[in-house]
Parts: sequence; C-alpha cells; structure tokens
Amino acid sequence: QVQLVESGGGLVQTGGSLRLSCAASGRAFSNYVMAWFRQGPGQVRESVARISTSGGSTDYADSVKGRFSISRDNAKNTVYLQMNSLKPEDTAVYYCAAGRLYGVSRNEYTYWGQGTQVTVSS
Repeated sequence: QVQLVESGGGLVQTGGSLRLSCAASGRAFSNYVMAWFRQGPGQVRESVARISTSGGSTDYADSVKGRFSISRDNAKNTVYLQMNSLKPEDTAVYYCAAGRLYGVSRNEYTYWGQGTQVTVSS
C-alpha cells in the first residue's frame, strides 16, 4: 500500500505560480512511477505530467509543456509539480498518482491521493 497526500493548491491569478507537493508513505516510493492528473469541472481526468522512478525521464501534456515541471525527491518520498504562467483553463482538482507503468492512462496508476484544488482567476 502507498498513501499519497497532496498539498499546495489554492487560488492564484492568471500568470501566477504554484508548487504542488505529494508526500508518499508506505511501500518503497522509489519503485513507483509518479504522475499528476487533473480534473476540471465537467471534464474527464487527464494526465498532466509523469516522472520515472529515478527521475531521469519526464513527460508532459501538450497543454502544459514549457509551463509545468515535475520532479521527485526519493529521499523525502515526495513528488512536486511546479506550475508557472498559470491560465484559467488550468483550474482543476490536481491528483497525485503512483503506479508501475510509465503511462498516461489513469488505469495504469494504482494509488491516488485525495486531490488538491487549483483555481486560476482571470
């Protein structure tokens, strides 16, 4: 079992920045691919970014490339999502997820956090 707890969400103006954190407890964090997903109002949950177990590989949704950055600290059992140049369309609940496969499908991730709300005002 892996327990995930997100933090760092909030209200920010267009163009602002936020840094989300996801703290993991339980079984070996470094064995898991980590990802951030988001779900806006009335929308399906979509992949935002993912990072390999070592942190050597990262991938992003086209909508956030160049603005968001995912990183992890295996010593602290934490994954981060730095979000810059935020836009109103980034408004969503952001979820942290852990899995064994380096994929974009939510079905490939076994463990999920409870989510943290990010609201970007125009």
